[in-house]
This record gives sequence, C-alpha cells and structure tokens, in this order.
Amino acid sequence: MAQLTFELTGGALCLDLTNTVGGTRARPREDLHSFDDLVEWARQARALDAAAARELRRRAEAAPADAARALRRTVSLREAIHRVFVARATGEPPADADIELIRRWDVEALEHSRLVARGGEFAREWAETPPSFERVAWIVAHDAVELLTSQELPRVRECASETCAWLFLDTSRNRSRRWCDMKSCGNRAKVRRHYERVRSVRE
Repeated sequence: MAQLTFELTGGALCLDLTNTVGGTRARPREDLHSFDDLVEWARQARALDAAAARELRRRAEAAPADAARALRRTVSLREAIHRVFVARATGEPPADADIELIRRWDVEALEHSRLVARGGEFAREWAETPPSFERVAWIVAHDAVELLTSQELPRVRECASETCAWLFLDTSRNRSRRWCDMKSCGNRAKVRRHYERVRSVRE
C-alpha cells in the first residue's frame, strides 16, 4: 500500500500533528488510520529517523494491539492539543482537562529522555531502547509545551476557511496570514469571492 504524503505547513511539529485531520472537527477526514500512518507522519515530519521508524514498524507487526492502543492515545493527545491551541487563537480559556493531558504526556517525555552534550552543543536524546510505541506522543507533547510557553504562541492561527480547522504559526511580517495554505484554502476562498462578485453584478 502506498504511504500517505502529509502536508506539513503548520510551522510547528505539534500543529502539524493536529493537521492530520482534514475538514472540520464536526466533519473530520482522518489521515491516521493505522499506527503505520502515525510512524510515516513522524518520519516525514522528522520526529523519527529512518532507523527508529523501521524498528517501530517491526514492533507493531509483532504487537498490533499495543500499537493500536498507542495510536488511540496519540490521537487523543492530538485532539487535546488542537482544542487548546484553538482556544488560545480565539481568545477562549482552554479546558483544564486538556492542559492536564498535555502536561502528563510531557512529564512522560522528560522521564524517558536525557540531555546530552556533543562538541559544545546540547541535544535531547531518547533513553528507551527499543523505541516505545509512545515515543511520537512524547515528542509532540513536549513540542506543544515548548510552543505554549514561548513568545511565538500569539502567532498561532486557525485557518479562516469555513471548511478547514488546520492550525499554523503565522510567521508573516505583519501577522496577516489567514490560510493554512494559500494553494488550497486560500485559492478556494479567492475563487469563491470572485464567483460571488460576478453573481452580484449579474443580479
């Protein structure tokens, strides 16, 4: 089966994970149908290297029930992250339960990683071998906490399209970006506005 090619336009790893659902949350189009899909997303997003991705796929074949459970837990985390950032983008208070879920995952991430120094530079390294089914969730949760506590948080936006709930980091100079991707939602909005103008003139 051909692997999905994921669109990584969120500007942050945690936002790209929330964007593995197309459409709106009321009418979602799910992209993560299997643990293999999650691993492939993480590989494309560079959250996992090729060796870790291969090992997780091998382990998932040997323990499919555990892999499926990890997928469900990661999707639950994904939805909590989405709700928290949408609340922030719209000026609403996030739910305490969502914040707590992200915090718990971040605590797990810290427990299973270590800080290492190489050549004067520092990096976070995963201590568990072989890679855990939860590794992707740990990485994403830690990224979400980093973004939530950073100065970049006010730049998080929700796509202005009525048929899209994707999130993105607005890095435009004047903070005027409205669409998750100008090639998709932005162009559809332009076409719709043009059609409405033409219809208005005709009427």
